[in-house]
Amino acid sequence: MLEVKDVNQFYGGSHILRDVSLSAPIGACSVVLGRNGVGKTTLLKCLMGILPIKSGQILLDGLDISKLSPEQRVRAGLAYVPQGRDIFSTLTVEENILIGMAKFKGAKTKKVPEHLYEIFPVLDEMKHRRGGDLSGGQQQQLAIARALASEPSVLILDEPTEGIQPSIIKDIGRVIRKLADGGNMSIVLVEQFYDFAEELADRYTVMARGQVIAQGSGVEMPEKGIRDLVAI
Repeated sequence: MLEVKDVNQFYGGSHILRDVSLSAPIGACSVVLGRNGVGKTTLLKCLMGILPIKSGQILLDGLDISKLSPEQRVRAGLAYVPQGRDIFSTLTVEENILIGMAKFKGAKTKKVPEHLYEIFPVLDEMKHRRGGDLSGGQQQQLAIARALASEPSVLILDEPTEGIQPSIIKDIGRVIRKLADGGNMSIVLVEQFYDFAEELADRYTVMARGQVIAQGSGVEMPEKGIRDLVAI
């Protein structure tokens, strides 16, 4: 389980995250929602160690990982799919995925696990093509496959539906649901597309002005009026 306890973070004199707390249990999709600029991406960067926290704790299975480097957090079990995907456009699909296996050693780093191609068949078809030749939706699938290649216990996704065609959004949603239901992974999903978030959420957290303003079970989202809280 990933737990965030009273995390604060600043940019200069601006208080960006204000005592943010949430938990992401194994076997569940924990959705973080909020309008643009409320600190969602900043929170994810703090989870990964890309940005330091000023105070609070980030716990993985009860162990404080707040001071670990991004590489150490990946080795501990975190994987991050950033907004914008950040794939390597000049490398092949296969090479991109293999980069996600860098924490391993030996023969395991030489071959893409077949189950990743089973999850995203289009990547198998295009494994020898350069990442930059893929469509936006295919690149998003590649970014998720690269993250999964590290065999994470926590998968962190920052707006995976952004700029993606509806058919691939449905495919990505099915993959996220299957991963959560597998029972051996926590999913933390930051999402602007409310319908996608509601469909997948086992738990939800709503942020505004850097702080948590609502939390609960995903099934409560319609009755609690969460759509109105995050409407732009």
